[in-house]
Amino acid sequence: MSFLAALDNAWAASSSMLCVGLDPDLQKLPDGISRDNRGIEDFCRAIIESTADVACAFKPQIAHFAARGAEPQLERICKLIRENHPNVTLILDAKRGDIGSTAEYYAQEAFDRYGAHAVTVNPYMGTDSLEPFLARGAAIVLCRTSNPGGSELQNKMIDGLPVYQHIARTAAETWSKIGQVGLVVGATFPGELAEVRAIAPALPLLVPGIGAQGGDIEATVRAGRDKNNRGMMINSSRAIIYADSSRNFADSARAAAVSTRDAINAVS
Repeated sequence: MSFLAALDNAWAASSSMLCVGLDPDLQKLPDGISRDNRGIEDFCRAIIESTADVACAFKPQIAHFAARGAEPQLERICKLIRENHPNVTLILDAKRGDIGSTAEYYAQEAFDRYGAHAVTVNPYMGTDSLEPFLARGAAIVLCRTSNPGGSELQNKMIDGLPVYQHIARTAAETWSKIGQVGLVVGATFPGELAEVRAIAPALPLLVPGIGAQGGDIEATVRAGRDKNNRGMMINSSRAIIYADSSRNFADSARAAAVSTRDAINAVS
């Protein structure tokens, strides 16, 4: 199933625009979970099983696994999502960006090794750096990121428009004709989020920045939803997966996910 079809199915099946980020940190693993690669897998499996029915997407962050040599664990986690929860979209958060055969291998990694529906990519090197991802699956392109430092380059003016608006326009008018594409736009900048939605009304948006980063849910939904009151994967990682450090962490993660899903859906 293509990324856009899978995402449409996920929105409908879950009645949710919540994306749960999987960012395992050995120092934050809860009681009863071993602080090793096996523990990383056990922790993520518990989070997935406790939240899958209230999420439209899971977003494992590859660096949190690769730094520990836990890629085999990530492979099994991705397989679990694909096989046990086919109504949930799988996004590999890798922020790849290179050209030629290197980009081809990164695309193989994302779509063949991990079975992702989509992968986050950096557009700095231009269209040819995105084409392998657009040809194989889907690219979710960094546009207006949630971190404060993103303003240093993303707000630079070119021909009267900030860089992030040029990226949004290129995604809507050029990259979407090559393959399936989405945009990363942070909840911490609702004004810019609304501008991107106006430029790219049909593209799905991956929206980090609620929860631990402090983005406002109501402002985010109002700024970023599409004409069908969908159109977003609103990511929360730490606020959900580290909601509790006790042995009841999975139940607490579910409660946090349900609360976040309900807050998103409550925006009229």
